[in-house]
Amino acid sequence: MTEPEQDKTQAHILLVEDDAPLAEWICDYLRLRNFTVTHTTRGDEAVAIIEQLNPDVVLLDGMLPGLDGLEVCKQVRQFYHKGIIMITARDEEVDEVLGLEMGADDFMVKPIRARALLTRINLMLKRQEALAQLNQDKQTQVEVPSELRFGVLSINRETQVVSLDEQALKVSSKEFEVLWVLASHAGEVLSRERLVNELRGFDYDGFDRSIDIRISKLRKKLGDDASNPFRIKTVWGKGYVLTAAPADA
Repeated sequence: MTEPEQDKTQAHILLVEDDAPLAEWICDYLRLRNFTVTHTTRGDEAVAIIEQLNPDVVLLDGMLPGLDGLEVCKQVRQFYHKGIIMITARDEEVDEVLGLEMGADDFMVKPIRARALLTRINLMLKRQEALAQLNQDKQTQVEVPSELRFGVLSINRETQVVSLDEQALKVSSKEFEVLWVLASHAGEVLSRERLVNELRGFDYDGFDRSIDIRISKLRKKLGDDASNPFRIKTVWGKGYVLTAAPADA
């Protein structure tokens, strides 16, 4: 194993490749671009190195002494959750399918092109950075209690029961979803785009009116005056807001 160079500013790459000329070229190419690079020629060594060093990206050859690339991938996926790019000499669909099934994230066929390799590594690093940021954001979010109360209005996330003045209301699961999102952000104006994105996970196309229909039904069930609602208010041009202050004080 070639030990990684020190004082690098970018990501750590592990190259598992037994073709000496190719390995030397890849190592030199990546180090010139300020990556830290560790190189090993054996699959069985790669498993231990990945567990020990936890590199940011693994470039993994398919055919290796000691342990082939597919088996390496299968074993390390029990503890390694970063990027693996499989490299193979055969342009066969079955190789790609097997590699992806064993846990590889990407697949390249020899001969390796420098720019293509660098692009794939950088894209993988960006995805990992975005995922890490998302996980961090989730951890720092304020935990919303299972039940929210606004005056005589009670909304329970666990039972999906909405009560008004101690009387349970008949609301559909879709209506409850909208109400819970509004309640979780009480006092904050939420646009249709944001509501659709939080409920469905994809962007609002500008034509979907299902949110408006659900809110209209909720207003009737909550006793809101359609012409002058006091629980779920419309902020024209911006969206909807559930009043944070008790409306029944």
